[in-house]
Amino acid sequence: MARVAGARGRARWGRRALLAAAAWTAGWVLAAALLLRARPPGLPERCSDQRSRRILAALCRDYQGGVLTGDLCEDLCVAGELVYERCLYYERGKKVLQADWRGRPVILKSKKEAFSSFQPLSLLEEAAVEEGHGFPEAELLLLVAGEVKSALGLELANSSLGPLWPGQGGPGWHGQVASLWALVQQEEFLYLSLLHGLSHHVLPVLGSCGHFYAVELLAAGSPHLHTLFPLGKAVGARGGQAWAVGSIALSFLDMVRHFDHDFSHCLHLCDVKPENFAIRSDFTVVAIDVDMAFFEPKMREILEQNCTGDEDCNFFDCFSKCDLRANKCGAQRVNSNLQVICDKIFRHWFSSPLEGSGISFQQQRQLQEAVQECADPRGPAVPRRAAPGIFWKLRSLLQTTLRELQAAEP
Repeated sequence: MARVAGARGRARWGRRALLAAAAWTAGWVLAAALLLRARPPGLPERCSDQRSRRILAALCRDYQGGVLTGDLCEDLCVAGELVYERCLYYERGKKVLQADWRGRPVILKSKKEAFSSFQPLSLLEEAAVEEGHGFPEAELLLLVAGEVKSALGLELANSSLGPLWPGQGGPGWHGQVASLWALVQQEEFLYLSLLHGLSHHVLPVLGSCGHFYAVELLAAGSPHLHTLFPLGKAVGARGGQAWAVGSIALSFLDMVRHFDHDFSHCLHLCDVKPENFAIRSDFTVVAIDVDMAFFEPKMREILEQNCTGDEDCNFFDCFSKCDLRANKCGAQRVNSNLQVICDKIFRHWFSSPLEGSGISFQQQRQLQEAVQECADPRGPAVPRRAAPGIFWKLRSLLQTTLRELQAAEP
């Protein structure tokens, strides 16, 4: 009897252990499934060809239905001259696609995946107007100017809105205005459009279709590259790598001065990293991602926040100081574009000797010291705007460096 009872007990425990193991396994499977469905916000979403093609197909359906329009829609949706190639980036709705436009590589961008995701223009919904007649243009201009002020902090006259204006009324104007309204809700599009023709350091907008706009495809920099930027054939050209690096550094300085002084307000770069810049074949630096660039009025608005210490006043690469009496960050940025570029770009190039470059040791030492002075005017613990003289010092040293390389040529 005892043996039978013991056998039954062992059988019951075996069944319980098996059920417990099964429940444990099922629990982990369920948890894994939930984790996969509820993707952590820091992880990139899937950037697949299938999803990208579906997005463009929906864009073309809206175009053919008269919902949206643009100067690239015909090539994308009808003529087949704007052809999708691959997805480059997709996170939190922002879509960046590579395409071929009549043999020219381009990038298609949008802040959101679907046209319907953008806030519609109330004028289009409320105004009972016939196509191309009676649309309140003055009111539309006022709304566009308000959107520019909200996004960029700029107050622009109607005459300054030319690059954004869809033109006179006519067939399809309802779709033009709806497309314009989706585009002006994207800060980067506003920057690139308003700076069109004013700066060779930003990408021009080549065209648009609905909420997607096209820009030139340039090879972005990378922290994994020894020179930070792909130099291609430039390495074998005059002066080799050292010449290329010196020329790019001079273009960075030109860009800094341009952004600081050539517009009605300083343009602050708050996310300086190689990935946000590209280099043309003539070594011109181009800012290819300006999502974190802000004109002075918007910069002051962003920085002026509550704080308990200086660390609360750091907005990416743009720093302010905390007024502990008012517990408020100062609206004035305390570092500069030049200082951050010296820290995050120039240090990588000039903190150690450029071996085999033909540049004298004394020249390299002076350049190294100037970059250090530019990046840390009073040491890393006390951020401070670099002195104005350091810009001209760096410029002179880089020009001398290029002259030395030129003189060392056989």
